[in-house]
Amino acid sequence: MKSIFPASYSTLSPLVLADFLTERYSLDSVHCTFLVRGVGDTYLVDSAQGRFILRIYRSTHRSLSHVKAEVALLLALKQAGVSVSYPIADRMGESIQQLDAVEGSRCAVLFSYAPGQPARLLSNSQLRSLGHEMARFHQVSSTITLPGERWTFDLDTTLFQPLDRLKSAFGADQESYLFLQQAARQVETKIDQVDTSGFLRGYCHFDLLPKNMHFEGDSVTIFDFDFMGYGWLVNDLVSFWQYLALEVYAGRMTSSAFEEAYAIFLESYQTGHPISEQELALVPYLSLGFWLFYMGFHTTHDQFYSYVHGAQLKVYTGFLRHLAEAYWD
Repeated sequence: MKSIFPASYSTLSPLVLADFLTERYSLDSVHCTFLVRGVGDTYLVDSAQGRFILRIYRSTHRSLSHVKAEVALLLALKQAGVSVSYPIADRMGESIQQLDAVEGSRCAVLFSYAPGQPARLLSNSQLRSLGHEMARFHQVSSTITLPGERWTFDLDTTLFQPLDRLKSAFGADQESYLFLQQAARQVETKIDQVDTSGFLRGYCHFDLLPKNMHFEGDSVTIFDFDFMGYGWLVNDLVSFWQYLALEVYAGRMTSSAFEEAYAIFLESYQTGHPISEQELALVPYLSLGFWLFYMGFHTTHDQFYSYVHGAQLKVYTGFLRHLAEAYWD
């Protein structure tokens, strides 16, 4: 037997990581604090040179090839002046570190810190700033080809594959599972009625929620591209639209405020990156794929298993029923 018992997932020591960062980067007086465990581990890094974020990727979620694609996109966005949290190169000019953890090799990337704070309810100026910055992001992401691998967003990966993964989770609630199957087919039929050949494609953030952006005044910095993938760019409008719809559903925003906020955001976005009425008309329908994609992902990693228990699935399905009833034809 090995002297150290094998593990499927470990949490790396902040103290040792601080020493590692001091050695590898041009940083002094480094202090590292564990922040959150998600699809990877996130650490806050304070140093004499400023504040940073360290992401330690989980190998079962992101391979080296996946991380290379994310780093390449963020460096391209930084070069274009898009306001994102970007990778920091070490003393040797490398942006990706590979660490030998108990469970095997894990990739690590040090990121610039996004200044400011999250804002759950955005002001009109912040909505315009977000729309403008997302348009600039799409201007870049629609014109480049990245090395490595990423998600591909299509009907199979956002609707039907997740439904297959979720089948056993809905074992005691077949009525809800049947609703999701029927809703997915309804979305497929709706899309089949539209000529999608002209839809704009590129790399999407696919998690454009207020928790993944900081505002300093009206200036926004976007971060957490962990689920970045290739597909219709309208998917990023979908993720923000459904967030606003969720705020209405939860009683934190009125329907009129939702419509006004989305209109301001969309007007700003379209100033920099026009999008067709056909794409916009599909936004409420594509929101089903946003939710099923993440619900399906929750079945793949143990720290998310609590999200696919019966009571939690009823909450998700209740919201999706609301979306269909309130916003679909």
